[in-house]
Amino acid sequence: MRAGLLSLPVALALALVTAPALAATIEVTIDKLVFSPASVNAKVGDTIEWTNKDVIAHTATVKGGWEVMIPPKSKGKVTLKEAAAVDYFCRFHPNMKGHVEVSP
Repeated sequence: MRAGLLSLPVALALALVTAPALAATIEVTIDKLVFSPASVNAKVGDTIEWTNKDVIAHTATVKGGWEVMIPPKSKGKVTLKEAAAVDYFCRFHPNMKGHVEVSP
């Protein structure tokens, strides 16, 4: 009986160590043709959500990768699927630039 009691804390500790981390939502604001913050760090499985405060549409576009349409006064999001360092920009306003460091 005593051995069973000792194994419960060990089992709980192992469950905590092997449990996957919860995915995060990283918020980026678009205001006056600027991504803020311009650079973010994320992990695979995290979501980036852009809030467009401008009265015009924007995109978050990675050449050869994903593109998120972000309507005026609205939101757009993408869930990160792989580790990489990516630069993104607005297809409509190429001077708008951002960067995402995605770790495993």
